[in-house]
Amino acid sequence: MREETPEQPAPLRTGLTTGSCATATSLAAARLLLGGEVCDAVAITLPKGKQVSMRLEFCRSCEGGAEAGTLKDGGDDPDATHGALICARVTLSEQPGVRFHAGPGVGTVTRPGLVLPVGEPAINPVPRQMMTGHLTALAAECGYAGGFEVSIGVENGAEIALKTMNPRLGILGGISILGTSGIVRPFSCSAYIASIHQGIDVARANGIRHLAACTGNASEDAMRRHYGLDDSALIEMGDFAGAVLKHLRKAPVAHLSLCGGFGKISKLAAGHLDLHSRHSSIDLPQLAGWAAELGADAELQQTMRDANTSQQALALASAAGVALGDAVCARALAFARRIVPAAVRLEVFAIDRQGRFVGRALEATP
Repeated sequence: MREETPEQPAPLRTGLTTGSCATATSLAAARLLLGGEVCDAVAITLPKGKQVSMRLEFCRSCEGGAEAGTLKDGGDDPDATHGALICARVTLSEQPGVRFHAGPGVGTVTRPGLVLPVGEPAINPVPRQMMTGHLTALAAECGYAGGFEVSIGVENGAEIALKTMNPRLGILGGISILGTSGIVRPFSCSAYIASIHQGIDVARANGIRHLAACTGNASEDAMRRHYGLDDSALIEMGDFAGAVLKHLRKAPVAHLSLCGGFGKISKLAAGHLDLHSRHSSIDLPQLAGWAAELGADAELQQTMRDANTSQQALALASAAGVALGDAVCARALAFARRIVPAAVRLEVFAIDRQGRFVGRALEATP
């Protein structure tokens, strides 16, 4: 669980997606094959027309083709692939067109429900379009009428994938090559949000009707113990409660449980969809006000306002017999209900730092 203290704002750098890295390296390798040009940097055009130059770690001939690699720079986005070596190996073929393969460290789709069919390498549509566009333009420039076999790999990708949601999504063997704009925007965490959406879609495609969206490991363990849910029913939403709730508008399930630390759930109760401390903060006076509605006296309210953390405020309320945990969960549920379709049964759980339930709010079964 993250600390509740707010982070200091600072200028943030954008970065480039794994899809941009794959495009740059595949273009460099193909250019070596068709034109004999060895380069240490390559320029690509992003989906919205912006040109960027990317530094290469290597560009060289290999058995049957050529290969190039670049280090992914995710800027200030908290991404598991930041600093990873993304590589492309390209060979030429008589058959026109571009065909994609999963090299070492890139996963393969094994479950339905994703944008790619089962058996395909986990290289998403926009990166495929970017690579195809650049390679097709290069072929025309060089007067080449054949096609390309493109294998994308990621050094230590299988280990990096364990830090992502890929194993739960049924993407096995490595990471996914992602990106829709080519740019990683700091703390937009678009890849993380896309994984949340994919997790919901895969669960639905595999007939799972009850999902538990959790803010972290402790809340996942609590839901696993409480309901005996399979990992594929557990959605690691982190701070992105809004990504879960909004996606259920177009991809509803029968039953959704939300679970998180008391502080995170109090932010949701206050109407925040992004629970990161950069975008929302614990409101101790508000917690004291909610406790007052439950009968907390003036002294308890002041003590809660002076507390160091939400957990301390909760402990003070609980010691006085004020059921603040349940009340906060009820408010969080009411806020979530305004977003989620009525057909989805909702419930909210709050846990302490030891993973014990300290509040809950349940809707009756229809």
